[in-house]
Order: sequence, then structure tokens, then C-alpha cells
Amino acid sequence: MSDLAAQITSLMALGPFAAVAAATGFTFSMTALGASFVYFIRDTHNQFMQSLTLGFAAGVMIAASIWSLLIPAIDAAEARGDIGWIPAAGGFVLGVAFLALLDKLLPHQHADSNTPEGPVCDLDKTTLLVFAVTLHNIPEGMSVGLTFAAAALTGAPLAYSAAAALAIGIGIQNIPEGTAVALPLKGCGFSANKSFVVGALSGIVEPVFGILTVAIVPFVSPYLPWLLAFAAGAMLYVVVEELIPAAHLNSHSDTGTLAVMTGFLLMMILDTSLG
Repeated sequence: MSDLAAQITSLMALGPFAAVAAATGFTFSMTALGASFVYFIRDTHNQFMQSLTLGFAAGVMIAASIWSLLIPAIDAAEARGDIGWIPAAGGFVLGVAFLALLDKLLPHQHADSNTPEGPVCDLDKTTLLVFAVTLHNIPEGMSVGLTFAAAALTGAPLAYSAAAALAIGIGIQNIPEGTAVALPLKGCGFSANKSFVVGALSGIVEPVFGILTVAIVPFVSPYLPWLLAFAAGAMLYVVVEELIPAAHLNSHSDTGTLAVMTGFLLMMILDTSLG
């Protein structure tokens, strides 16, 4: 525990920008690690792997939305003397609406689909796949940025450890997520090198949106409970709209279900033990 306390103290000393840069740099590196599996997995249409990876990612994101975002949003609102569920529910609805709007406005295509979504355009499938992953990773970067910004506002070591737990959880689920991005690209005819690069870079929006979120929070700190719930709504939209359906589109649906439960359990333990 003394080592953990020392690490949290070091994290606090970095300041919110450097802490978020370090945390989202870690999550980005985990995406790259997952994408590197494209060099070792031969079957690019492995349905078992798809169910396993996407289900696990979904479980982690569900638990993170609850313990790292919604519950802290309610607690922060009540600490201000407000009714806790109002900003939690309101921010949640706004987050869902925001992702639904982006889903309609940005042309994109999911890896398991041959049908483009969003506005009609002349972009190729690869570009549309990259847009889909970018859309997917925005809420994750925002979530890490918000939790570290909230920790900086309170100055509480426990808040920093909770933010670190969220970053670790998202980093863990980014490993299978990176694999799930790179393998379909290779299956579309990309070389292993190009599939790895595109798969790895799909996570670059997390540091970008994490740092941008930290930058704006000081100006909107009274609305922090709304922002935390907003990120939760956005993350759960991705889970329900994309990850869970994709994890159950093949004969290994039981694998996807167990993977969701495993991811949820791991993130719950991680968040409650560190946060």
C-alpha cells in the first residue's frame, strides 16, 4: 500500500494536464499493443476472438460508466447540495444524444458490416472504418480527462486513485479493442504493417480529447456532475449501439456474454479497490 500511495502522490504532483497526458498515453499504448496482435493471428475473421474481445470491452465500459462516472456525478452533485439524480440523468441523456448525433453526422462503417452509415459519401471502406473507431474512442478520452480534472479540483488522493483505476481499466479493454480494429483491416486486404499502424492510431483521439477536456473543465466546474454523466451516457451508447451487438453476431454468442461479465467484474474490482 505504501508503494501505491507513493505512486498516487507522484501522480498528484504532475498536475492535471501531465497526469492526463500520462494516463491517456498509457491507454493509447495499450491500443497499439492490441493492434500488434495482427502479426500473430492468422485468421482475420476469427468469430470467437471477435465475441471475446468486443464483449470484454463492453463489460469494462459498462462498469466504468457506473463506478467511475455516474456514481461520482451523483456524489459531486449531492456534495454541492443539489439533488444527485438530476444532473446524473440529465447529463446521461445529453451524452447519449451527442453520440447519436455524431453517429448520424459522421460517415462511418463498422468492421462487421458492408453497409456505410451516416451521410452518403465517396470515401472508401478503410476511411469509414477509421471514422467509426474515432467516434468510438471519443467518450473514453473524455472520461479519463474528466476524472483527472475532478481529482485536481478536489485534491483528494482517493479521487486520483479512482481516476488512475479508470485509466487502467480503459487501457486493459483497449488491448482487445486494438485487435478488433486491426484484424478486420487485414481481412480487407491491408498489409500487416498498415493494419497495425491504422489500428494503433485509432486510439490517438483518447489523448486528444482527454487533454481538451481537462482544458475546459476549470471554466465549467459547476457543471462537473453533468459532464461526468455526459461521458457515461456517451460510453454506454457505444456499448449498446456497437459493442454488444457485434459481440453476438456469430455462433459464439455465449462467449460474448461471458466476456461482458468478465470485463464488468474486472473493472468493478479495479475501481472499488483503487477508488
